[in-house]
Amino acid sequence: MNPAFAHNTWPQIKAALESGRPCVAILPCGATEAHGRHLPLNTDNIISEGMAHYALPALDEAGIHAFILPTLAYAPADYAGGFAGTISISQAAAKAVLTDIGRSLHAQGFACLAIANSHFDPANVTMLREAADELRALGLKVAFPDFTRRKLAQTLTDEFKSGACHAGQFETSLVMSSRPELVDEQQRQASNDNPNSLTEAFAKGAKTFEQAGGPDAYFGFPRQATPEEGNQTYEAMAGALVQSITEAVAG
Repeated sequence: MNPAFAHNTWPQIKAALESGRPCVAILPCGATEAHGRHLPLNTDNIISEGMAHYALPALDEAGIHAFILPTLAYAPADYAGGFAGTISISQAAAKAVLTDIGRSLHAQGFACLAIANSHFDPANVTMLREAADELRALGLKVAFPDFTRRKLAQTLTDEFKSGACHAGQFETSLVMSSRPELVDEQQRQASNDNPNSLTEAFAKGAKTFEQAGGPDAYFGFPRQATPEEGNQTYEAMAGALVQSITEAVAG
């Protein structure tokens, strides 16, 4: 069976569900929004997909059939709304889609829905938390490693913990690791350091990237990014995803 859920036929999915092994569907959650002048609009999707793929070997070793669902590429993204290419949808619309996906998986007999998210817009994170709670109330196990929570945030890079991490060293390293051909290297080298913290700006009431001090839709230190850091960060994020999934399945 193919780990890419949609590349299988329906009999293959049926066989997995009847195999006696727990079946988990991993949903990469991202956005379509501006990420500086050097990263593509689908940066968050790339990162979430990479996290899911890195998790597959450990899940197989744990005896779990894991499938990666087609990526949820649209989300609340109003903070980046002033930049061309950003597509933002409402929290209600995003939650409706996510909960309907969960209901469908639950009805088929999937043991767990796992959310692999790297789009940390506050509205999106709130939506994901609410959707996870609603699905759990319906009886579906949900694994959601929330990297905005302090415990998990501490496992990631210093830039991530600083809050100055949108299209900076953290995200640029991850894209350089998995999709280097999508990084505009000339623009990356021309992107001066921007230490303004998004989390601090949000707490002070900023509603847009521009208000937060990001006139080019990036925060952090993109010139310091390396694919090696990206590899290490994928391992850390995937480890948290695997732990969340195994705990949910066993619970």
